[in-house]
Amino acid sequence: MAGAQPGVHALQLKPVSVPESLRKGNKFMKWDDVSNGQTVTLTVDPKGYFLYWTDQNKVRRHTSKWWYLEAKLRELLDVSTLAGKMENRMLTVVSGTDMVNITYLNFMAFQEETAKVKDWAKSRPYLTVEQMTDFINNKQRDPRLNEILYPPLKPEQVQLLVDKYEPNASLAQKGQISVEGFARYLNGEENSIIPPEKLDQSEDMTLPLSHYFINSSHNTYLTAGQLAGNSSVEMYKQVLLSGCRCIELDCWKGRTTEEEPVITHGFTMTTEISFKEVIEAIAECAFKTSPFPVILSFENHVDSPKQQAKMAEYCRSIFGDALLTEPLEKYPLESGVPLPSPMELMGKILVKNKKKHHKTDGSTKKKLSEQVSNTYSDSSSVCEPSSPSAGTAALSTARQAVVSKAAAPRRVPADGTAGSEAFATEEMSNLVIYIQPVKFNSFEASKKINRSYQMSSFVETKALEQLTKSPVEFVEYNKLQLSRIYPKGTRVDSSNYNPQLFWNAGCQLVALNFQTIDLSMQLNLGMYEYNGKCGFRLKPEFMRRHDKHFDPFTESTVDGIVANTLSVKIISGQFLSDKKVGTYVEIDMFGLPVDTKRKAFKTKTSQGNAINPVWEEEAIVFKKVVLPTLASLRIAVFEEGGKFIGHRIIPVSAIRPGYHYISLRNEKNQSLTLPTLFVYVEVKDYVPDTFADVIEALSNPIRYVNLMEQRANQLAALTLEEGGEEEGDKEVNFLSQIRRIKPVKGAVEAVLNSKNPPELRDELEAQTVEELKQQKGFVREQRKQYKEMKELVRKHHRKTSELIKEHTARVSELQSQHQRRRSALQKSHKRDGKKSHFLVCKYGQSFGTAARQSPLCAKDITFIDQQTCAEEKYVILHE
Repeated sequence: MAGAQPGVHALQLKPVSVPESLRKGNKFMKWDDVSNGQTVTLTVDPKGYFLYWTDQNKVRRHTSKWWYLEAKLRELLDVSTLAGKMENRMLTVVSGTDMVNITYLNFMAFQEETAKVKDWAKSRPYLTVEQMTDFINNKQRDPRLNEILYPPLKPEQVQLLVDKYEPNASLAQKGQISVEGFARYLNGEENSIIPPEKLDQSEDMTLPLSHYFINSSHNTYLTAGQLAGNSSVEMYKQVLLSGCRCIELDCWKGRTTEEEPVITHGFTMTTEISFKEVIEAIAECAFKTSPFPVILSFENHVDSPKQQAKMAEYCRSIFGDALLTEPLEKYPLESGVPLPSPMELMGKILVKNKKKHHKTDGSTKKKLSEQVSNTYSDSSSVCEPSSPSAGTAALSTARQAVVSKAAAPRRVPADGTAGSEAFATEEMSNLVIYIQPVKFNSFEASKKINRSYQMSSFVETKALEQLTKSPVEFVEYNKLQLSRIYPKGTRVDSSNYNPQLFWNAGCQLVALNFQTIDLSMQLNLGMYEYNGKCGFRLKPEFMRRHDKHFDPFTESTVDGIVANTLSVKIISGQFLSDKKVGTYVEIDMFGLPVDTKRKAFKTKTSQGNAINPVWEEEAIVFKKVVLPTLASLRIAVFEEGGKFIGHRIIPVSAIRPGYHYISLRNEKNQSLTLPTLFVYVEVKDYVPDTFADVIEALSNPIRYVNLMEQRANQLAALTLEEGGEEEGDKEVNFLSQIRRIKPVKGAVEAVLNSKNPPELRDELEAQTVEELKQQKGFVREQRKQYKEMKELVRKHHRKTSELIKEHTARVSELQSQHQRRRSALQKSHKRDGKKSHFLVCKYGQSFGTAARQSPLCAKDITFIDQQTCAEEKYVILHE
């Protein structure tokens, strides 16, 4: 935000150093493999991104790469008239789409004394420090900031910016900044669309684990679809390096002679990978990107005690001290005790697996073998302790499972095979501490038990059901305990649900398929880009405090949260594509249901210009963003055919107002080198229309006082009588003093002693109807009524369409029933050897009238039966 100092970053890139002679421009001899030499004026931009050379008033561009010319080419050049060593004046640019198809551009400079391009401009446009200060404080500063904590910039501070960005030292010393320096400032860190400190780890990490959104993955091992995709150990490395903090291990019994457990998607065609190799990969990459805890979500189908013991031993030996095997002293496993914080669990690995709570009769091996026959008995539960394996089939009943001992193709349950997990052995159970999965019963039962170390998993459909029925209770549940949401089993293409739905309810572990970079995954990447990409994002305060209650479906402002008004104007784009295609921009808003607006704005398509398109269009205004702390703005750029170019997801609460360049990202949220958008953003606290005048007076009191004085003078002028100049002057004084709330004795006496006070009212001109219609209140109400009428018409059309569709479907259904009954009657009479005639007449029409209009003879028609169909519009008569 403007006025706040940028944070200290772990990585600072040093800018490219471009020689002064190349920045100012030099004359070069240019040639390549297919063309002869020609004289050009070569210039390199100060950033080192582009080469510009001029030949016969034409300007070309090329991305810059540097290389010395090979020695064998010297013999081809006539350099007898040039002074100095030729190797010091040679430049070769090597470029290409790959390392095979490359091209070479060669340049050789003349003498520096005669080759320099002089700048003959005597005057340039510039801004003074005072003008720059006004621009930053009025246009770039965030009005939501507290002026005491974040005071407006002073000229001395702005001078430091001028010294930093102005390339001309003489201008900087004069307190002036040129157009080039101003453009550098707009591209600089101090003017980024997001405050740099938001990208650094800046959130409080000392609160309970349940107070954070945690970056989570579903079926982490898969690289493609859920039915026939390959499994890969590398996926665990890449997911952890991207900042994910909760990964899933779908464990199954190994059938090799070594009896090594494997990770795969059961009962599908996905490949298997070694459990031990996965554990080694996790140990290698768990804390490379983030030092905060990693949660291993086991879906344990291993029904062999020996192999489960191996799994536990691998975890202990490979993870070592990083594996949490005992509860922390301050956080015992007791009712009412909150979870430890990410800071206290730093560098630790937490296991989520079924917990063995007590001993039972019979051998463990017998129980595990019996579990196979009941593999899918719980597949229809409301929610299960861990996520399902999408695409896994289940037998319809336990009897079928017993009869069919062989592995046969099975149907896919909607919520997978979470209930098919094997019993946990003592070795695996001892690894489960703070993430103990239990079957969800009700929010009331969970609140009564009050055990923060227990958590439940919900398939997305059941989670939506709970969110719809009990939204406030779901939020309260997530203040104390963890909840994990996973995709439904029918998403065999590894598609993702919208995670924003469950972030709105405070769900911590919203697991997605990381191998599918769709819009949902892009939102997830944008969410966890901030706070140092540590994989943890602190939930808003009202989602953490027990004395506050929040309804995700609210349409009014949240207690303690100020709604925002956001306006975005797309001005231009830079280097959006290297192809000659049209481009356009789309803007979306994601957040609460009341804030979410998909494809809220779309610019016109630029005609064949993707280098520097300009859009002269009105700004898109989000009048009221109820919950800016959970809202995200997505700005995406597409080619005219709909091909994705780049986008950027920005949290509304952190967005900076003013003029900014927005660097675009690709689908994986990786920064693109050149494509940017130049935008103007306005963001402020939301003010209802009824209080707009009051807020305007408070925000600009001087203007308000002047306006009141002007109105008082105008009103006083209307009270003047002919020849009563003296009294009029006193009345003006009286009205002006009323404005200051300091009555003057002379003015009061002038009013009381006026010769004809009643005549003062006669001189006031009555306002016409047209003048009344121009008043702000009338216009505001008229605009409001127009919007309400427009919304009412839209709802009417929608309801009419629904009724028409419903009626049409009903008529079609009744007609089908009529045809089926008619066919049945015909077949019945045909079997009986009777000749049948059917007569259909309109409801209310007499049988005789229908018979006379029928081609049949009246004597051949005998009334047998009648029935009403199609909502009593027709009567069927047959014989």
